[in-house]
Amino acid sequence: MPIRTNRGRTAVYRRLWGWPLRSPRHLMGTLVFLAILVTALGIVLPKVVGKPQAKASPGGPGTTTSVTTTRPGIAAPVPTSNLPTRLSTPLATPTPTAPNGDAIRVAKEWAAAWVNHPAGITSEQWLAQLKPFTTEEYLPVMSTVDPANIPATKVTGEPVVGTSYPSSVQLTIPTDGPKLAITVVSTNAGWRVADYDQAS
Repeated sequence: MPIRTNRGRTAVYRRLWGWPLRSPRHLMGTLVFLAILVTALGIVLPKVVGKPQAKASPGGPGTTTSVTTTRPGIAAPVPTSNLPTRLSTPLATPTPTAPNGDAIRVAKEWAAAWVNHPAGITSEQWLAQLKPFTTEEYLPVMSTVDPANIPATKVTGEPVVGTSYPSSVQLTIPTDGPKLAITVVSTNAGWRVADYDQAS
């Protein structure tokens, strides 16, 4: 029986397994090639095959429901089917009414206090005259007015109503200076002046 040497065994292995085992260098080259091939397939195959589409969930008869997938960091679209597209009823507009007598009275008393600024009166004293006829929200605005700069000293006529609604009245009152354009509103404390301007 012939004795096989190591050289003989190597030759047999080479015949059985082919060229990759010719040398350790060939073996390493083969392993590197296979690693690159597997990595490339892992990157290319998902792009070629594509991602699975989301299935529609079953709904009631006559309804279609779709599921949308979003990428991380991108907000999902807001469904618009449940949002109103326009106003179902028009906005209510206030109905003009006859001017309220108390509103006119308050406007006249406010105007009388506004023109009452004798020499030496302080801003605090002048503002105290207006306070009973002015809304709490408008008092801070009136506190910025210097009574010495008011170019009128007396009311010279009756109020003239411009527009009148259930909760507000706009009117003008003549003075010996500019006319006063006054807005009076209904509050929990009664009718109060909420705004004024000097009209020509």
